Amino acid sequence: MKPQGSQAIDKDSICILGIPFDANSSFSKGPALAPSRIRESYFSDSSNLWTEQGVDLETLNGLYDVGDVDCSEESSTFDAITHRVNTLLKKDARIICLGGDHSITFPILKAYAKKYENLNILHLDAHPDLYDSLGNNRFSHACPFARIMEKKLAARLVQAGIRTINGHQREQAHRLGVEVMEMKNGNDWLEKLEFQGPVYLSLDMDCLDPAFAPGVSHHEPGGFTTRQVLDIIQKLRGNLIGADIVEYNPDRDFQSVTSMVAAKLLKELIARIDTNRLRNHQGYL
Repeated sequence: MKPQGSQAIDKDSICILGIPFDANSSFSKGPALAPSRIRESYFSDSSNLWTEQGVDLETLNGLYDVGDVDCSEESSTFDAITHRVNTLLKKDARIICLGGDHSITFPILKAYAKKYENLNILHLDAHPDLYDSLGNNRFSHACPFARIMEKKLAARLVQAGIRTINGHQREQAHRLGVEVMEMKNGNDWLEKLEFQGPVYLSLDMDCLDPAFAPGVSHHEPGGFTTRQVLDIIQKLRGNLIGADIVEYNPDRDFQSVTSMVAAKLLKELIARIDTNRLRNHQGYL
């Protein structure tokens, strides 16, 4: 993964973009520290840069680390995120964003919706993040998917891993046409789910059970295993054109367990997006 400014990347590359922002977190801060920690674990000598599908990421062409969005000015951060993502998308980049709290997905998708018609979203999370407002903040990390669907930035939103949905958010899901796959109903949905058109994956680290990812702000038992999330990434039927990994909180991690999980998921996402990229060149998707 080459460090590179966004102006110098090759066309149709895979870009890793850090977004160290957690001003919209409701319970505890810390996710702003995540991008640098995930990068550290990605390159950790305790593992290697080969994926499960046999891709050597160290030699993968067109893979760039384009650094971090400047999040120092809270009031202008969303605009900065949208602008940076839009700049990369103009180069036909496939972007994996490292958050940051989940509020960053809204400005990311504002850029994606301009490039991709009929965009699909698969959202993995313990929480639906469909509040109209939380703590008088309509841009809280608990609200992004309400804003995304209200602005019609996606044609379809499927949420999986959900195990905290309350009455208000259930009403919101119905109003906004969201498909919610609750953990209590099992995981058969993966074999049946298929997307027509481009797919964006938003991966909140608390979709995992706290036993597998303790380094999150909101511990919610009963979540996915790491293997289940890897299976989702590898088996998802659809053209994956971008993703984010959000809500990792290093302040609550234990001996880098969660950052290593995040880095593992990042590696497999890169390999999956690279597979889709090659298929697109060959006219399969």
